[in-house]
Amino acid sequence: MAEFMPLLLFVTACVVLMAGYPVALSLAGSALLFAFAGEYAGYFDPAFLQALPNRLFGIMTNTTLIAVPLFVFMGIMLERSRVAENLLDTMAALFGQLRGGLGYSVTLVGMLLAASTGIVGATVVTMGLLSLPTMLRRGYDPRLSAGVICASGTLGQIIPPSIVLVLLGDVLSSAYQQAQLDMGTYSPDTVSVGDLFAGALLPGMLLVLLYLLYIAVTAWARPAAMPLHDDSGRMQVHSLARRVFQVLLPPVVLIVAVLGSILGGIATPTEAAAVGALGAMLLAVAQRQFNRDVLRDVMLGTTRVTCMVFLILIGASVFSLVFRGFGGDTVVANLLGNLPGGRFGAMLAVMLLMFLLGFVLDFIEITFVVVPIVGPVLLAMGFDPVWLGIMIALNLQTSFLTPPFGFALFYLRGVAPASVTTAQIYRGVMPFIALQLLLLSILAGWPALATWLPHLMYAG
Repeated sequence: MAEFMPLLLFVTACVVLMAGYPVALSLAGSALLFAFAGEYAGYFDPAFLQALPNRLFGIMTNTTLIAVPLFVFMGIMLERSRVAENLLDTMAALFGQLRGGLGYSVTLVGMLLAASTGIVGATVVTMGLLSLPTMLRRGYDPRLSAGVICASGTLGQIIPPSIVLVLLGDVLSSAYQQAQLDMGTYSPDTVSVGDLFAGALLPGMLLVLLYLLYIAVTAWARPAAMPLHDDSGRMQVHSLARRVFQVLLPPVVLIVAVLGSILGGIATPTEAAAVGALGAMLLAVAQRQFNRDVLRDVMLGTTRVTCMVFLILIGASVFSLVFRGFGGDTVVANLLGNLPGGRFGAMLAVMLLMFLLGFVLDFIEITFVVVPIVGPVLLAMGFDPVWLGIMIALNLQTSFLTPPFGFALFYLRGVAPASVTTAQIYRGVMPFIALQLLLLSILAGWPALATWLPHLMYAG
């Protein structure tokens, strides 16, 4: 009976979560219930729970996690400063004379917003509100329009400075050190958030390129799906150039300041996030969107998201301690080690599990609950931590797009007009899911796509 307790605990937590109870309380409550029952039955040593205060103190003093509220503040402030609206208008004017121009515009703006905010839900909702009515009004296929918006909105999962990568970087760092200690390496190497940011750049840009290529091919093969727009009142070239310069330069400078300082080793992710938060406020001032009410709303939104993240992290810490107390790490290691296919079979099983969990759990729960369990096992098998982190991020991004439970689909459904059916949204994202699976396959067969840049930048 004792050997089944870890798996029973995991299944119970998932069932409670799917029942709709708060995530943090579900994780901690399920774990404590099993701990008390296990202690009574003689299966669980309560000494494991004595490590909880040290875990909580470690969370409180973790400087990397300070980047979370700062990046959230930056994203919400940019959302309120009409950056997305101005970017969409400008990109539409820039690509207006091309067939599929709005598709290109939405994709590129999604990329810029991903690099500026890193918040998937806000990006999908913003793009849906601003661009979907325009695309439909200009005769674009509703399926294609919905697919482009959902796919570009989820780029915040993989393009840095993604909050997903910040949290993954912190969790994978602990998992990597644990894996090395388990293998007898007492001077373990480390992996940082900056490593994941650098590793995500090339796959993220390749994914954007695949999206643009698909739009171009579709515009050529199905011109009726993307009618040309007769913009008789288009701007003069110099006026358009000035507008592009004025609208694009501020967010690009902000992106370069944040990412450049991290990748260049000038600042830590936390320090760069502080620069991004300040830059977002300056952008809001420049857009004349900054006042006391805006600041209050942004602060309240940041506080809500931050409290949610850290409360889930505390609940996940309780869960992981009890899981390990039941010998769950050994059970998972034996389970993955005995799968057919060796390392490949173990990796495939973990990716499939995370993909399915992405239907019902948010990336925060998966990062804090699943990755600490399977991460040390996979890393002990010799997988590169940066490559593993990017594979997980891409996998979750694909899961969030996949019908019928993808979160991005729910976000768009909530703001799409009634004329766009749920079936059209589902069918529209299918080609983009195929592109993401293609990128996952490329990255699986060519890990250097994620590891080359970090090794080049941080060698020595």
